[in-house]
Amino acid sequence: MPAAADTADERRAFRFVQFEFPWALGPADGRYVVRAAADAPPSHVLVLATLGAPERRRLRGRRARDVAPQPPPAPVTTARATVVDADPVSADEAERWLAGAGQEDAERALAHVARAVRAHRLADADPAVHEPALAQALSVRAGYGAGEQVADGRWRAARELPPAGPGRRRRVAGLRPQERLAALLGGHADPLACEELALRARHDLDHGQLREAALQLRAALDAALAELAPAADSSADMARRLEELRELRPAVAALADEVLGGVMPPAASEALAAALQRLEAALRSRIASDLSPSGST
Repeated sequence: MPAAADTADERRAFRFVQFEFPWALGPADGRYVVRAAADAPPSHVLVLATLGAPERRRLRGRRARDVAPQPPPAPVTTARATVVDADPVSADEAERWLAGAGQEDAERALAHVARAVRAHRLADADPAVHEPALAQALSVRAGYGAGEQVADGRWRAARELPPAGPGRRRRVAGLRPQERLAALLGGHADPLACEELALRARHDLDHGQLREAALQLRAALDAALAELAPAADSSADMARRLEELRELRPAVAALADEVLGGVMPPAASEALAAALQRLEAALRSRIASDLSPSGST
């Protein structure tokens, strides 16, 4: 971590964005240097800390214990992640940045936190570890201060950033998530594997993980072509959509092969986005038809 500014250099400032989440992110508390590549200079320092962790008590024996009616909620762990720019700027520049800081700055900083969480998931081989989203943060702050100051959770100046806006929504008329939830839980509808795979592809694409997005989308299309086929037998609209997905599949498969070979075509993001949007449209149509057979999509 860069040294704290002293009296001879107190005009320098390190900018930061800080998040708090209501769960343990996974990586151990500490300071992590972030680089784009092994031979690249540090771009950021990620400082992770655990706040308010509940005390872990040893279980006495193996017997269950009685619980009082309406017990209070159990305390939860809070994690703090501070993303600090590695390069200092002048106090005036830091002040100007802070005045205009907003959600885009938070999203850029969160990408570094998500990268650390993904790395921890791989290193720990734990599929239950999940990446944080901006809308899940208890608080998001931007600010600046001396190096050791911001690493310790303090600052010269900071402000709370407004909460993230509503997440991505892809709905059509008559498509009500709560109604679908009831149908799935009540056994009146079956979840499709291609739905889950499409969601994973969307997450990867939205977070710039193009290699993973290409592989997930290829699997999602393969599953969709099989799982949506019965609906195409009784719906001309679904038959048309399914044919569209068949036409898209070779290009997506070729793109997945290229990224596996270490090649990332310049227009990969646009191609994946276009194909994924058509798959999502087909899934919305199928879900809306299940919920309201006589409705229009």
